[in-house]
Amino acid sequence: MTSVPSPISPPDSLVIRPVVNKRHIQKFITLPRRLYMGMAGYVAPLDMEQNDLLNPRKSAVFRHARIRYFMAWRGKTPVGRIAAIVDHRALEHWGQAVGSFAALDCVPEQAVVTALLAAAKAWLIQQGMQVMRGPVTLSGNGESGLMIDGQDQAPMVGMSWHPKALGKLFEAAGLVKTEDLLSYRLELDEHTEEKFRVPGDLKIGEGRLGAISVARLSRSQIASQGEVLRQLYNDAWDKKYNFVPLQDYEMAAMIAQLKLVLKPEHYVQIDQDGVPVAMALVVPNVFDIAGDLNGSPSPLGWVRLASRLLQHRFQSARVILLGVTRRLQGTMLGALLPSLAIAELLRRRHALPYRWVELGWIQESDTGMKNLAEAIVPEPYKRHRLYEVSLSAE
Repeated sequence: MTSVPSPISPPDSLVIRPVVNKRHIQKFITLPRRLYMGMAGYVAPLDMEQNDLLNPRKSAVFRHARIRYFMAWRGKTPVGRIAAIVDHRALEHWGQAVGSFAALDCVPEQAVVTALLAAAKAWLIQQGMQVMRGPVTLSGNGESGLMIDGQDQAPMVGMSWHPKALGKLFEAAGLVKTEDLLSYRLELDEHTEEKFRVPGDLKIGEGRLGAISVARLSRSQIASQGEVLRQLYNDAWDKKYNFVPLQDYEMAAMIAQLKLVLKPEHYVQIDQDGVPVAMALVVPNVFDIAGDLNGSPSPLGWVRLASRLLQHRFQSARVILLGVTRRLQGTMLGALLPSLAIAELLRRRHALPYRWVELGWIQESDTGMKNLAEAIVPEPYKRHRLYEVSLSAE
């Protein structure tokens, strides 16, 4: 691999270059749309959404992480991208010199995958990292994992899409699987609540659950409730693989991005004697209203998008941030709380237009949450994978 093209390089030779200007940052952000458009199952996310995620001027992750973008070129044609990340909040939390690779999207060719990973490795070694883990975009709180299965399924907000061939190319480049992230499709119909019953038909606020209540929020409270959700999420997920504590400014940015689509029914907070102990957040699937706009809408496309948004014309949603406070994990009540949260969401389905929701992602090693999901939906419909590789200065 060469980082700078030689004047005598053949015009079709593969070159990896760091992204150093605004024009190439925009190429970096929109590259997956240009690479994958036309592939079976691919639906382009909105460029605007990806800009919020990846633009250094907009993404909150850049406040606590050093990030270097690279692109692979053949002549004047970009054929791949990757980000290398040193996340200082992650280093503090893990106590290990683990860097990340992110946003790895490319044509499914071994030479391109290997060269991009080599560029990320070399930069992370220069930063003193001993292990490289990923892919994430741009942290474990965002899009996580390489898509292994589910390329032909409906796209979902916050979930990455990759050609199926990339998995074998990752492994051939020396990456080792560490964790699979599973997603489950739950149809919402008249039989849903019958299929899902809380053990013992226990009810919140009654009998053994007399100290348990569900917090009711108004639209005006959603933003202020973000800090409660952040603290509960950080506590609930603290010991999970690849978890990085969510910062207050990251939560504020997420709420700001979602405020136009969030309703009080989207947030479930379960309290014990008035103290938050479990939560779940439902995010409407933006692909339902933007999937036919090819990522970069025309002026008429923007009018259509605004109209669909105002009418809340979503048919699906994703359940995220489902978790239970650490002090109750491993207890009977702690095992019950996720069931109560999902049961509460199912009761609210009549106030929301969704025909189905995605439960995910769930770590394959999290047997409690996996068993809960598979008690309702026997098999995951999508699978994403995280990898690691040791770094050396050889």
